[in-house]
Order: sequence, then C-alpha cells, then structure tokens
Amino acid sequence: MTADLSIVHLILNASLLVQLVMALLLVVSMVSWTLIFRKWAALREARQMANAFETRFWSGNDLNSLYKEASQRRELAAGMEGIFCAGFKEFAQLRKQAGAEPMAVLEGAQRAMRVALNREIDALEMNLPFLATVGSTSPYVGLFGTVWGIMNSFRGLGNVHQATLAMVAPGIAEALIATAMGLFAAIPAVVAYNRYNNDVERLINRYETFLEEFSTLLQRHAHQGA
Repeated sequence: MTADLSIVHLILNASLLVQLVMALLLVVSMVSWTLIFRKWAALREARQMANAFETRFWSGNDLNSLYKEASQRRELAAGMEGIFCAGFKEFAQLRKQAGAEPMAVLEGAQRAMRVALNREIDALEMNLPFLATVGSTSPYVGLFGTVWGIMNSFRGLGNVHQATLAMVAPGIAEALIATAMGLFAAIPAVVAYNRYNNDVERLINRYETFLEEFSTLLQRHAHQGA
C-alpha cells in the first residue's frame, strides 16, 4: 500500500463530514466495548450470587436465619437474595398483624417480591438497548459517510477533462473506511446483545421460578401460623 493510500493518510485527508462520521463511530465503538465488558462481569456476578443463594436456601437453613444473615451485610441484597428479603420482610410484618388472613399475608409477600423482581429485571436489562441501537444503526451511519465521500469524489471529477482511476481511488477508499468502521462497531454489539439477552432471560426465568417456589413455602408457613 502506498503512502497516499495509507489508512491514516486517508482519514486525515477525508472531508470534514466523513471525519465526523468516523469519529462518531469510533466513540460509539469504544463505549460499546466498555459496556460489553461491564455487562459480562455483571451477569457473571449475578449468576454466581444466584448459585450461592440457592445453595444456602435449599440446604435446609431456617428462613429467619437467612434473612438475618442478609440483613446484617453492609451492601443491599440483590438478585435472588433481594427477592427473598423483600418477600420475607413483608410476610413477617403482615403476619404480626392481629387477624391477618393467610391469603392476604401471602398476597402481600408476593406483591413485594414482584416489585423486587421488576427492579432486578431493570438492572439486568440495563445497557442492552444501547447495544441493540449500536448494532442496528452503526452500519447505516458508516454507509452515510461512504455515500457522502463517494459523492464528493465524483463531484471533483466534474472539474477535470480526463478522469482516471488514480484520481478517484483515494476518495472512494476514504469513504469505504467509514463503512468498515460502522461494521466494526456494529458486529460486536450485535453478538454481545444476542448473547447477553439470552443470559438475562435465563436469569429472569430462574428468579421467577424461585419466586413461585418461595411463595409455596410461605403459603405453608401462613397456614401453619393461622
């Protein structure tokens, strides 16, 4: 590749609009990669926390002991443990009320767990829409830069008497870089979105299953107390 057609030379000599498109795609790509790594770490931590809590929950420990253990930590309970704490706290408070009906106590605990579940779903799905947007729009942004660059190249040919490939090649090459950068930003975002969206759905299914199983246990405790 000659010096005139080097990538750095083409970027520096591109038109202002094409340079702005390239800069935008570069920033979007960097933000996207940052979110990809953060989301990977967050989902891995969520799976580990769910596995650890399920092990403690189904090991036969007393529910009061589990709740006290979670409440004594400095950080707020999250994930499956957060759903458990929200449901058990509401269950214990409603159960202390005189004349409380078992089904009313259970329904109150379920409402509290649903609220906690919705918060967890919002946390799990955070930044996924951004990855989806990057994956769907980046190629078109790059294509816009390409079309603009090629259009400028052909406009320049109108001022010469004899057009050659050497005259139009740099303009077309610099324009195609915008398309390449658009694909570079879009492909990882699409792959990460599809992977993380599947992981999020699996975690949500685990949370919902636990909510139903825990509701069954609370129902037994409510009727025993009654």
